Amino acid sequence: MIQMFHDQVDFHTQTAAHLYEVAVDDISKEQRRTAKAINFGIIYGMSAWGLHEAINISPMEANVYIEKYFNKFSRVKQFLDNTVEQAKKEGFVRTLFSRIRFLPELGSENKALIAFGERTAMNSPIQGTAADIIKMAMVEVAKKMKGLQSLLIAQVHDELVFDVAPDEIETLAQLIKKEMESVVKLLVPLVVEIGIGDNWLDT
Repeated sequence: MIQMFHDQVDFHTQTAAHLYEVAVDDISKEQRRTAKAINFGIIYGMSAWGLHEAINISPMEANVYIEKYFNKFSRVKQFLDNTVEQAKKEGFVRTLFSRIRFLPELGSENKALIAFGERTAMNSPIQGTAADIIKMAMVEVAKKMKGLQSLLIAQVHDELVFDVAPDEIETLAQLIKKEMESVVKLLVPLVVEIGIGDNWLDT
């Protein structure tokens, strides 16, 4: 999985090729969409039933896809299981930068609450780390923007939105890409795409 990110291949298409056992070039948009749902669903602790409802396939088919996924990426399954077990022992999970999410649901007698806690335990270190990284990137970009007319006006998930002076477009585009891609060093590269337009929709 790490090598796939270094090779900068389309991860959802590669996953689809494995799930459907066909060549990458033969993957349809629908097959890629299914693989994308699985890739994101896995980190949310989605069950076969949840996947069945999300992408309108049979529960049995959903279960086969999840099993294939974990056979291909067995250490992902190991990571998720270990994270849940650790959370049950400690009552919380941590992001990569040690921010804590408490999980009192794991101590409940209600099975639905426990299941919610387990899904949250799987997801929080991943999504929480992503949130940490974008906040760190905002701080570094803002430091480098001192003296410029352009403004950082919003953060939406993994996107930063800027109101840019026309004569600062090229300078700021290079600055943003450099700072966001280098804010932390992981085992996979952080890749930033820049969009420019008269409004947010056009970007």
